[in-house]
Amino acid sequence: MAHFIRLRATKAAAVAVASGGTYAFLRDPSVSANDRGGGGPALESFRSKIGDPYTVVPPRAVQESALIGASPANPLDILVVGGGATGCGVALDAATRGLRVGLVEREDFSSGTSSRSTKLLHGGVRYLEKAVFNFDYGQLKLVFHALEERKQVIENAPHLCHALPCMTPCFEWFEVVYFWMGLKLYDLVAGPRLLHLSRYYSAQESVELFPTLARKGRDKTLKGTVVYYDGQMNDSRLNVGLACTAALAGAAVLNHAEVISFLKDEGSERITGARVRDNLTVSMAEDAVDAAIKSGKLSPGNKCLTYNLRLVGGEGWDPASFTVLAQQYVRMKKTYGGKVVPGVMDTAAAKHLSHAYGTLAERVAAIAQNENLGKRLAHGYPFLEAEVAYCARHEYCESAIDFIARRSRLAFLDTDAAGRALPRIIQILAVEHKWDKSRQKQEVQMAIQFLETFKSSKNAQFHDGKHK
Repeated sequence: MAHFIRLRATKAAAVAVASGGTYAFLRDPSVSANDRGGGGPALESFRSKIGDPYTVVPPRAVQESALIGASPANPLDILVVGGGATGCGVALDAATRGLRVGLVEREDFSSGTSSRSTKLLHGGVRYLEKAVFNFDYGQLKLVFHALEERKQVIENAPHLCHALPCMTPCFEWFEVVYFWMGLKLYDLVAGPRLLHLSRYYSAQESVELFPTLARKGRDKTLKGTVVYYDGQMNDSRLNVGLACTAALAGAAVLNHAEVISFLKDEGSERITGARVRDNLTVSMAEDAVDAAIKSGKLSPGNKCLTYNLRLVGGEGWDPASFTVLAQQYVRMKKTYGGKVVPGVMDTAAAKHLSHAYGTLAERVAAIAQNENLGKRLAHGYPFLEAEVAYCARHEYCESAIDFIARRSRLAFLDTDAAGRALPRIIQILAVEHKWDKSRQKQEVQMAIQFLETFKSSKNAQFHDGKHK
């Protein structure tokens, strides 16, 4: 079925295309890229809604209807094509400015490079060396920019980010002095954006902290190590958090929806919409969605608010909040014989839920307790059955691959464990999404094919899913 939504006809165009980590964003010059710092009632309103632990993201069907339902009286201001970190960030920024935003992603949020990053939040330490030795102020500006970006991500999503110690072994005293002085300069430049002070560890201290560290290298004896701290993030869940936060802010976000072509005004050749195909229709009937990109001067209701807005699950989160889960919830598990038995919400599971879902972790724990979904999906890993149900209901998890690759990352941690967990994951998703046997079989085939891509190297030998 085709749906057509007419646009407002005005002078300028506003388009956001996000793909492969980059985007082109054309808008009226009156909307500056540097107008962050907005606040007041608008910020508090968004904070209240997004920070509410009982808030619920709009279901996918509602989001699809919102895109199809755009009309001349109520068109979209911006259509974002691509649901990676950049695309979802653009959608969130625009939605919190009071603009009407739509976003479509042909696969899943963070299915591309956004889930295959280094997981590091670089503070720009590598640029500092060039800045000093080349007297390059441009490189120094990059350091400041990287430090600010790192600080911003950690503040916006504290439950998904943490400080990571990075150790540099030194086998000459010159190296000790060189790296120590360089990193102390980095500490000074970082100022209030510093995660932890860098420091020197003697050879004995280093080996005690890192038993596998070699005492000898290049025919030289270890003199010690210098440690500094950078940031680390859960990239795929950060991306999903951006998408869900954008949805709560009012954006219509839709994964597994592919742009087939753009619609243009015959006279001016301006893009006036997009033809979109729902890839979940048997996460194949084409809907022509004239997703109204307002081809005129944008009039946001307020300045950029995302600088001071935490992602869903981040507002009010505390690193010690996992203790509440461990003390107040149990993991009710169904045995293979169908008997329901209680299990302890151990520290590992509680910490995992707290860091993955932030203040919303209690929702997942409640599902584990009240719906008998407290069993682990894979031995040795903290992922629970309840997470599958929660992600299907509240995080647009539309396929088994969505879960094993981007909601839990089990596929990246242990492909064999992910394969063993597949039947139960698909069983739970089938209940949530009302899949028939044919769809379940298709999910198994697609997920197995996806996991095989981790073992595709002709030169690699595997044993139990690990390189030999």
